[in-house]
Amino acid sequence: MSAPQSIVQAAINRLGARLGSGLVETAAALAVLAQEVPERLRHEWSLFLEEVEAEAERLETDPAAGAAPPPGAGASTVEAETVATTAGWGTPQDQIDALRAQVAGLSRRLEDRP
Repeated sequence: MSAPQSIVQAAINRLGARLGSGLVETAAALAVLAQEVPERLRHEWSLFLEEVEAEAERLETDPAAGAAPPPGAGASTVEAETVATTAGWGTPQDQIDALRAQVAGLSRRLEDRP
């Protein structure tokens, strides 16, 4: 084999080796993700079921609760009490404040997750 042919063959061999190792690394990363996804889905599903059960219990204990979403849903106890003071949702500003409190509570919950 002549020198230029050897260089081209060597370049092809090295590119194949590098691309192959990159594909192996990608496959390994995908395998790890494939193992984590079912556990995450199970965890999220169990959280969802707990929330549904809590909501069903709340609806059973408070007959007027079915008319509108709870003002403090997803918020901390302090935020829920703050939002609850705007009973009946009040003015548009009260509604905005209640929604902001809900968003802040949800944001905190997402940040606290492992």
